[in-house]
Amino acid sequence: MFRFRAVVLLVFALLVADAAWAQLPAAAPTAVPRRKLTRKERRELKHRKAVSDARLQMRELTEKERELSESYFVEGVKFTLLEDYTKALERLLAAYRINPNNAAINYKIAETNLLTGNLKDATNFANTAIQLDGKNAYYYLLLAQIYASQKQFDQAAQVYTTLIKNVPDSGYYLFNLADLYLAQNKLDDALTTLNQAEKQFGALDEVAFKRQQIYLRQNKLDQALKEGETLISSNPDEVRYVLAQAEMYAANNRLPDAIRVATQALQQDPDNAQANMILADVYRQQNNPTESQRYLRQAFESPGLDIDQKVRILVDFIKQLPNPALEKNALELASITTRVHPKEAKAYAVAGDIQALTEHRKEARDNYLRALKLDNSKFQLWQQVVSIDAELSQTDSLLVHTDRALELFPNQAVFWYFNGAAQLINKNAAKGVKSLEYGRKLAADNPELQAQFDTQLGDAYHELKDFVKSDAAYEAALAFDANNAQVLNNYSYYLSLRGEKLDKAKTMAGKLVKQFPDNDTYLDTYAWVLYKQKDYAGARESLEKALRTTKDGTVTEHYGDVLYQLGDVAGAYTQWQQAKRQGGASKLIDRKIKDRKLYE
Repeated sequence: MFRFRAVVLLVFALLVADAAWAQLPAAAPTAVPRRKLTRKERRELKHRKAVSDARLQMRELTEKERELSESYFVEGVKFTLLEDYTKALERLLAAYRINPNNAAINYKIAETNLLTGNLKDATNFANTAIQLDGKNAYYYLLLAQIYASQKQFDQAAQVYTTLIKNVPDSGYYLFNLADLYLAQNKLDDALTTLNQAEKQFGALDEVAFKRQQIYLRQNKLDQALKEGETLISSNPDEVRYVLAQAEMYAANNRLPDAIRVATQALQQDPDNAQANMILADVYRQQNNPTESQRYLRQAFESPGLDIDQKVRILVDFIKQLPNPALEKNALELASITTRVHPKEAKAYAVAGDIQALTEHRKEARDNYLRALKLDNSKFQLWQQVVSIDAELSQTDSLLVHTDRALELFPNQAVFWYFNGAAQLINKNAAKGVKSLEYGRKLAADNPELQAQFDTQLGDAYHELKDFVKSDAAYEAALAFDANNAQVLNNYSYYLSLRGEKLDKAKTMAGKLVKQFPDNDTYLDTYAWVLYKQKDYAGARESLEKALRTTKDGTVTEHYGDVLYQLGDVAGAYTQWQQAKRQGGASKLIDRKIKDRKLYE
């Protein structure tokens, strides 16, 4: 009672003093100037008076009022836990109206307001809770949290200071205060607070570690290293402090010291992945690739270096590939990764990427398939698999893999494209057209991919002898890309075989030869268009260029046909025999050789 009475008397005395000063004449020589209270002081005075008045008006609650208040309070807490803050505040405020001087009720109202973002009311109720019960640490912690959420870090720090002063056995909150200073970059205040904690609790690893971090931020490397040595000497079996010291040396370019300390860590823990990684990086900085790779391999051999870290390192290699100087190391690390992590799809996927970039296509596809066996949901891996099938011209595999991919991704046009192309290669033109037409519809928003579909559809419809649709598909592809080499070659060749639009065919084939003057396939196409136009001399010139590089029996047979048309029957016979030996000649080759006569 004396405490409450003292507060009221103080307020009363101040009010009386204000009135007395107000009655003094302005010019009286004995008048003492009154210091004008600040807004904060007036607000604090008003708050203290309100609390004092409330306490003076306290009366003993009836049993019924107490029970009702407690009931509202319990319901409010329940709704807070259920995150129904509207109902929670309704119940808590009902409890407050019955018992406004209950610290716990004020605390809970403050906490609920914090959760709803009403920081003004949260602050007021938290302050009241502390005024009502200044020995409860949780009330201070809540208020500090409210201030911190508003980035009012100075006020939050003051709350911690008051907490530590007023609440017995609360010195461990010095660590919270130090963290708060660190968040504000008040490094000297943080150091002072940590030193206070050390005086109270003795030497602690946490204090030394945080002090070390502060010294680093202050660029006081020697002091930071000294703290590190203290940690190591006081924890001889804790390799993490040795590793932290090694990393500090490495980060500050003290590489010999980094090697010394990291080696010390390996002596304590021979398989420590972090120590091996530090050494690998230090030797890399010293331009010692042999040692760097040795320690990197040892790190990869350790399960302690998790799969995500290994993948990140391998991705760095991928960014630098192809590079002959790195390929061997990258492949070796990829192999280690799949061996150490045989149940990780990402291990096989990244290994496949490295193999694909280093021209190990088949091995890459095998690893992609292993990854898909563990996790078949990755569209990109299926795309890689079918692309490699196509590059390797393994159409049976391409059909199998596109069928499996389409079961999972039926709306992905790219798989319909590869499936249609494989069907076409396997002489199933009708099935190819079906897949290609369906996929083309799915690629409506991708003109480039549609042009690729048109290219394949031109070939497919030609096989089906639907020349109108074939020509339309080729024309659509050329409308997108007038320099599409596959279309220019196939379209002009097929027109020559049909003996149609030979001028157009010559223009297209001539365009190709001009762009690629040494390509034997394009030279053969151009020659055959000239042949169909009966320009045998021109055809001969083009074919002789092609024969410098080709071993294709079709080109050799065409050359024989041209020689026959030019009257060189003996020369034609020699070329037909050569074409038969090379393979790839037409079904008429045997008759030509037997009769020494041209058949078309």
